[in-house]
Amino acid sequence: MGLIVKQTAFDQILVVDDEENIRLMLKTVLEKEGWRVALSGSAAEALTALRAGSYQAMISDIRMAKTSGLELLSESLTIDPQLVVVMMSAYGSVDTAIEAMKRGAYDYIAKPFKTDEVVLVLRKAEERQRLKSENIALRSRLAEVETTGLDNMVARSVAMQRLFKTVRKIAEYKTTVLIQGESGTGKELVARALHDCSPRSDKSFVPVNCGAIPDNPLESELFGHVKGAFTDAMRDKLGLFQQADGGTLFLDEIGELPANLQVKLLRALQEEEIRPLGAETDTKVVDVRVVAATVRNLQEDVDEGLFRADLFYRLNVVPLQLPSLRQRIEDVPLLAEHFVQRVNARLGLSIAGIDPEAMRLFMDYRWPGNVRELENTIEHAVVLADGNRVSVESLPAKLREKSDPMEIVRQSGCLSIKKASRMIEEELIRRALAQTNGNRTAASKLLEISHRALLYKIKDYAI
Repeated sequence: MGLIVKQTAFDQILVVDDEENIRLMLKTVLEKEGWRVALSGSAAEALTALRAGSYQAMISDIRMAKTSGLELLSESLTIDPQLVVVMMSAYGSVDTAIEAMKRGAYDYIAKPFKTDEVVLVLRKAEERQRLKSENIALRSRLAEVETTGLDNMVARSVAMQRLFKTVRKIAEYKTTVLIQGESGTGKELVARALHDCSPRSDKSFVPVNCGAIPDNPLESELFGHVKGAFTDAMRDKLGLFQQADGGTLFLDEIGELPANLQVKLLRALQEEEIRPLGAETDTKVVDVRVVAATVRNLQEDVDEGLFRADLFYRLNVVPLQLPSLRQRIEDVPLLAEHFVQRVNARLGLSIAGIDPEAMRLFMDYRWPGNVRELENTIEHAVVLADGNRVSVESLPAKLREKSDPMEIVRQSGCLSIKKASRMIEEELIRRALAQTNGNRTAASKLLEISHRALLYKIKDYAI
């Protein structure tokens, strides 16, 4: 009959004692509690084991031949400062215990001891390690609070507010989400917001770019591998699915996933099982939410046989379409001022803002690189600013060049007069609304159309 393995924080414990019966007794007791145990009969053996292996805790006798347990304690913490060390001795005294604690021991046990006493000390040590890990994770999350969640997504446009509402609504569910949008629109930010707004926020958010890793390493990266699966597989490796257990796995550029991995991903989503590279059996995936993103039109890829239809439908349970920056041009002033303050904080500068003439050029530009291009452009302008404000002179040449609404049509490649007219009309309406900060009455005057006509067109273009 196998042992019932309990969940532990310590993967392996080293027991050091020159008395064999003590070593074997502790090994039996600790293994029944679910710990893996290694044994050493001397301090020299223990130091060799610590340098060669991975141990989270060590129980050591103090009185041993040649090298004492106190010397072992000091040297072991030099090898691994995170090692939890419990000392024991049949010659217990207050002074000995104090000396052990001064040298970094977690606790001290006097012989003879009850086995329950050893187990209790180790359980308390495990709990302390868990609390330390949780505190580290919490501090990390607090440090990242400025760069995660919806609060970091600066927008006031109707399209983005509608997106935020959807994100909040679906965040609590495990539903698979497919985020589509042009490069630079903030797809990973939305994926992180989904995670941060969800009950999974205290677990891992694990991102991977499917287009940046070659096929074979990508399979190992996603699903893990077993020792010997390929030449350099010297040990078992957990895949990202396992690392994201309880949290969110973000598959960026999912359209670049090779056909053979599309099959494995589909099975992982449907069956919640994965098979590490080189393994003969599947491994259960307990609880992973998958969020995918792409700049490609996956429906077109499905139609052309480039992407599996069944996988597309499994990923596209809740689709989120991110608008390009030119489709929400009214967000440009807000984003631009936000990026000025961010660059100020990062580079220690004190630029007060953006001149109206420079902002007008920001509004006229098409932003093919979307929000990412805007952020880089702001940094360029802030660094080159002569005074305390961003002026036209500090902008890149591409913004200073005059643009016209026909550029939209040229970039789209559209030759339909009807479609081109609508594209230009929509662009002019967006510019007018942005220039008047959303005041529709003022915008209708700029456009030289009635207020009622403007309201109709806003609804027609879903602005």
